[in-house]
Amino acid sequence: MTFPPLGLFGAVMGLVGLGLAARAAAPLFPGLFRAPAYFSEPWIAAGTLLYVGLGLLYFLKVVTGRAKEDFVAPERMGALGLVPVGMMLIAAGLAPYQPDLADLLWWKAVVLYALGFAWGLVRLLQLGLATPRLTPAWIVLLVGGIVSPLGGVALGHEVAAKWVFLAGVLGGLLLVVPLAKRPRLPEPGRPAWFILLAPPALVAANGNALFHHPAFVAALWIAVAVLLALLYRARSLLRVPYSETIWAITFPLDAFAFAAARQALAEQSHFWRGVAGFALVLAILAVVFCLYRTLRRSDARVQ
Repeated sequence: MTFPPLGLFGAVMGLVGLGLAARAAAPLFPGLFRAPAYFSEPWIAAGTLLYVGLGLLYFLKVVTGRAKEDFVAPERMGALGLVPVGMMLIAAGLAPYQPDLADLLWWKAVVLYALGFAWGLVRLLQLGLATPRLTPAWIVLLVGGIVSPLGGVALGHEVAAKWVFLAGVLGGLLLVVPLAKRPRLPEPGRPAWFILLAPPALVAANGNALFHHPAFVAALWIAVAVLLALLYRARSLLRVPYSETIWAITFPLDAFAFAAARQALAEQSHFWRGVAGFALVLAILAVVFCLYRTLRRSDARVQ
């Protein structure tokens, strides 16, 4: 039996994240699209269903003993963070409709994230803080806690979300040196560098939501600079050979659109409204592009 790669959980983050970004941006564009409604919720539903399917298949992979390398190989284990972070996003998506279920999922995600964080720290110390063997996906494994306030605040777990958020920030500090020493990624893996956009965007949005301090706006300006650099480097993205890593471009764009929309609403700013609209269009195009590449790849395998 062939199991889908663990990196496909990134598609869950891309789909659900787009729905959450659309929810946040909807008040900025009245009459253009309505959310939560026909645009935002289908993405969240699709991501949730995909998570269930991938989760069952990955459970089979684990119990059959074919997932060992995902837990020990530094080049692969960063993708483990996609599992709890995807669940955190689903909890945020379900919170308005099924708060009890969302609450259960959020706490399970926090526990899984804590376990992954602890194991990631152990492996990082074994390898050495200057190791060049880590991939950008380690940002999800160690820094993924900065996603927790998306659902945690709405569910009434603001204090717990603060601690998980701060753990994610600490994880980001630990990854600066190894990722800076990381050699050039092979071409199919280069979209993974888009993950660098998510931390400053979510630190800005969720940090402000938790600590209510205007200084977090600086992180959003850092995200703008990172986005411009990534868009410049992404000129050849259409020619990159397919791998599941292509989905790494989706959630970071969702996160940036979400953060820009939150800032536009907080400041009632036309500038940030324009940035949020531009970012949301980019996020939609990225998800559609990745869906097209994935379905095309699946069709080719069937033939």
